[in-house]
Amino acid sequence: MAFENPDREQIKEILEQAGNIAVVGLSDKSDRTSYMVAAAMQQKGYRIIPVNPAVQGEILEEKVYASLSDIPEPIDIVNVFRRSEHTPEVAREAVQIGAKVLWLQQGIVSEEAGSIAAEGGLTVIMDRCIKVEDSILLGKR
Repeated sequence: MAFENPDREQIKEILEQAGNIAVVGLSDKSDRTSYMVAAAMQQKGYRIIPVNPAVQGEILEEKVYASLSDIPEPIDIVNVFRRSEHTPEVAREAVQIGAKVLWLQQGIVSEEAGSIAAEGGLTVIMDRCIKVEDSILLGKR
């Protein structure tokens, strides 16, 4: 059976209930899409937790973690800015930490990652931009 994203009403509920969003692959370069999307979400009130093993210190004034398992608090959404072939491992880690949602950004699709996350009890969203969905469904806050 082909993968289908949750409907817009379900995505709206996910966003309304989300607090902590771990952004895997968040760049420290302000001209990168991951940085711009995370900054916009942070300005809307979401807590952005950067995950990038290549960056030390902070991004968007938040401590950077090398992996999801290093984060000492609960995660609602794991938002992924990594190529598709890297997402199954991210999905496994998202399941291990008890995240609620695995969200692969626009242009990123992995049936394997989707299956891993879904079997682990996570809601899966693929090939959608979290910032665009938030703007469409929740507007200005």
